[in-house]
Amino acid sequence: MRNEIELAAIIEDYLNGKLSAEEQKAFEQLRTNDPMVDHQVVSHKVFLASMQAYADVALLKEQMNVAHQQIDVAYLADQLRPHPSKIIRIWRNNKSAIAIAASFLILAMITLYSIQSSNKQEGSYEALRGEVSRIKRSQNDLIRNIKSNAKNNIAPANFGGTGFAISSNGYILTNYHVIAGADSLYVQNSKGESFKVKAYYTDPLNDIAILKIKDSNFENLGTLPYSIKRSAAGIGETVYTLGYPKDDVVLGDGYVSSKTGINGDTLAYQVAIPVNPGNSGGPLLDNNGNIVGVISGKESKADGAAFAVKSKYIMEALSAIPQDSLSKRVPYGKRSSLQGLKRHKQVEKIQDYVFMIKVYKN
Repeated sequence: MRNEIELAAIIEDYLNGKLSAEEQKAFEQLRTNDPMVDHQVVSHKVFLASMQAYADVALLKEQMNVAHQQIDVAYLADQLRPHPSKIIRIWRNNKSAIAIAASFLILAMITLYSIQSSNKQEGSYEALRGEVSRIKRSQNDLIRNIKSNAKNNIAPANFGGTGFAISSNGYILTNYHVIAGADSLYVQNSKGESFKVKAYYTDPLNDIAILKIKDSNFENLGTLPYSIKRSAAGIGETVYTLGYPKDDVVLGDGYVSSKTGINGDTLAYQVAIPVNPGNSGGPLLDNNGNIVGVISGKESKADGAAFAVKSKYIMEALSAIPQDSLSKRVPYGKRSSLQGLKRHKQVEKIQDYVFMIKVYKN
């Protein structure tokens, strides 16, 4: 905790230009070598910009109120007539306050335009946790869920997302924001079977969570068909994702469009894939069946611009789990058994390892 506080203080000094030239050079080298630090810098910069914009608007409102109080509104209403001499006298008596008010009005218009322009440039991030209770299901889906929920005594969930197996013995990876604030959690497989899970590991900074199935009805999965890609994905590389924006698993195809996420965030890729609430936590794979990221959100003001946490942060999360706890864990940097298969064959093999996350809150 102390180290995190010290790092936050250094980041603030860096952004405010308070570091010496030597300290700044050393810190920039640290940013280059440590993507997590770079991510914190970007996040803090966005936070400071938002706080400054809020402070500027608050100050503007206060100054406009003062200017308004200086103008005798009742006097103006009573005295304002079309006679030029009266208008000139009113101007002379109130020109200071009127000028201030006019200046603030112009400044307000400029500020509003700047904020709107900034929003268009920087964009707006939207997490993809779905409100499951609002998703319309087909008749067959309803029948399947009624049977499954009756068997497991499960009520309809409040929220949902997607997760995928990282071991054969029930460890599931998803986004942290999918499960944040949950009172209880379940996962549902492609056959409609639901299993109780517990949050085993959480990393809010990188938006990653690992769940563990705690259910006597769960049978171990076979060897995982996919692997985790060791190298970074390239711009233009073809990728796809499986997720649960509805009760049936949905395929999304696209490509990597940027090596950074929203506002230059180095934690994530930007990908050109249509995604919807419920896709958060789904695996992002390349043509060879290697996981290159985890779908986490989308650009709310643009269609087809999604974001995915990079695969290296999956490996950081896996390293936090004792190796003897993971049975047949997902391989890292090895050849995937999906390599060389056509897309529909890859999906057939993957879908049994991708789960719907069901989140319950009291």
